[in-house]
Amino acid sequence: MAVTFNQVGAGQWKLDVCGYSCPHPQLYTRKALQKMASGDTLLVMFDNPSSGESIQAMCESEGNDIVERSEDGGQFSWTIRKG
Repeated sequence: MAVTFNQVGAGQWKLDVCGYSCPHPQLYTRKALQKMASGDTLLVMFDNPSSGESIQAMCESEGNDIVERSEDGGQFSWTIRKG
């Protein structure tokens, strides 16, 4: 169980925080977004449903947009565009 944060393309990043519970997914998402440029996108993968609420609230307060959300078998994949 290790957090991974990788660049997967030009202006595209991926963060996998599966296996972690609150508040860790939100904290790792915030740290990842701080390293990115405005307009870049971050695919966040997590499996703790309550983390979604924290990540959404953080995005709203910091001006980032969640542009896509999906769930497959309890694993969530959200794409966030940094504001």
